[in-house]
Amino acid sequence: MKKAVTKTVQVEDNDMRTEYDFTDGVCGKHYKAMQAGYTSTIHNADGTTVVKDVMPKEGAVVLEPDIRVYFPDSESVNRTLRCLIPLLPKKRRTKAKKA
Repeated sequence: MKKAVTKTVQVEDNDMRTEYDFTDGVCGKHYKAMQAGYTSTIHNADGTTVVKDVMPKEGAVVLEPDIRVYFPDSESVNRTLRCLIPLLPKKRRTKAKKA
């Protein structure tokens, strides 16, 4: 009889319980739904219910996890985008300024 092979993942901050397994997890699964907004329902112990509609702020941009590694804050994103603006075709830059 063969022994079952177990896979272990080394994590620097080992706050995760060993029984949690995210090997089949999907990154960004709820990304599009979050951009459209969502409703949160909170059921209190006293029997009341609070419903909150949450919409992202206008102009908010959500970075995907693989990009977030390179841009940890707004300043780094803005600095990079300002460097890219001169590379855009002049026609496109004119339209972007009017918007």
